[in-house]
Amino acid sequence: MAAITASMVAELRAKTDAPMMECKKALTEAAGDMERAEELLRVKLGSKAGKAASRITAEGVVAVSVAGGTGALVEVNCETDFVSKNDDFLAFARACAELIAQHNPADVAALGALALSQASFGPTVEDVRKGLIGKIGENMSVRRFVRYEGQGALASYLHGTRIGVLVAYEGSETAAKDVAMHVAAMKPVSLSSADVPVALVDKERSIASQKAAESGKPAEIVAKMVEGSVQKYLKEVSLLNQSFVKNDKQTVEAMLKAAGTQVKAFTLYVVGEGIEKKVDDFAAEVAAQVAAAKGQ
Repeated sequence: MAAITASMVAELRAKTDAPMMECKKALTEAAGDMERAEELLRVKLGSKAGKAASRITAEGVVAVSVAGGTGALVEVNCETDFVSKNDDFLAFARACAELIAQHNPADVAALGALALSQASFGPTVEDVRKGLIGKIGENMSVRRFVRYEGQGALASYLHGTRIGVLVAYEGSETAAKDVAMHVAAMKPVSLSSADVPVALVDKERSIASQKAAESGKPAEIVAKMVEGSVQKYLKEVSLLNQSFVKNDKQTVEAMLKAAGTQVKAFTLYVVGEGIEKKVDDFAAEVAAQVAAAKGQ
């Protein structure tokens, strides 16, 4: 059986907000499989175990650039929150967004090859990145970006520098901006229920099946419970079906219809989403340094 360490329990607790002992029990039952343990907690504790699932686990910023019907959203990462507020770092992120919108690079490597001069560094984006690493003393990288063109008008919203949204639409600019703010607040995973990734639906179905099976009810009732849970999930995570954040008496779809507006696509970036943040073991590091000093 896999050894369940204190750091594993702490990591699962940070992801789920579940009590320490429940985390340890789940890890033990899952033989140390973190993803399976998280699923077990969801089954036992319901939505309470998912509260911290979207916690930011790395530092950096999201930057946006929109000009007419062309726009870009980019996430640039660094190691600490302190550096994410550095003027040179922020200027680099904004420059990357502008270059992506203007030149449509195929990927991060292609972006790195584009011309850029900043803070006496250049002549490319990659050269500026390396120069800033040397100047600031901290690693930084362009993680991901998206570019919209030819999909209608664009609206964007930045919540500080850590959450960014880009929306392609036709119709009311005011409605589109409201949608961008809604996306930042409610974090839908798709435009409609039909667009929710299959992997996410399968995971929710598995969790719902396990929870329903514990009810001891007949198979046909269990099947209806599972389907009901899945349909509820689809409505909760698809933009058009969500209750509009400014008026929970209507859905986003109803609000858009009333405003004569159609959302064609959207992208949401949350800084560090899905990145495992390094946790330094200070005691172990000191012990290692002492041991190394004794060996000299």
